[in-house]
Amino acid sequence: MTQKQYDISITSETNYIPEQSSPEGMRYVFAYTITITNSGLMPATLLRRHWVITDANGKVQEVRGDGVIGEQPHISPGESHQYSSASVLETPVGCMQGKYEMIADDGIEFDAPIPVFNLSIPNALH
Repeated sequence: MTQKQYDISITSETNYIPEQSSPEGMRYVFAYTITITNSGLMPATLLRRHWVITDANGKVQEVRGDGVIGEQPHISPGESHQYSSASVLETPVGCMQGKYEMIADDGIEFDAPIPVFNLSIPNALH
């Protein structure tokens, strides 16, 4: 198998933050850490993000913006960029997915899909 020119992989880790949450107020706060790895041959810069956040009631929030947490990281082949952020839901379970819009050093723009990941309070999902 030949290595791809543009190949960005994304992994996630999530945590429920009970001290910032208020279940009686329908407020559930989740922290997430994203690792973006450049497995391709070409360095690339993350330009924009697009998140689709869905709660257990089917309510969808879309978040778009430049970069991630105020940064537009440039990621060389074999390197990773990691950052943490948070999301607030009205339900104890939900999910996030989306894409990062990237531009390679050769000027080619491409999307790096963010696989869906769950947000859930402990023991909510088995």
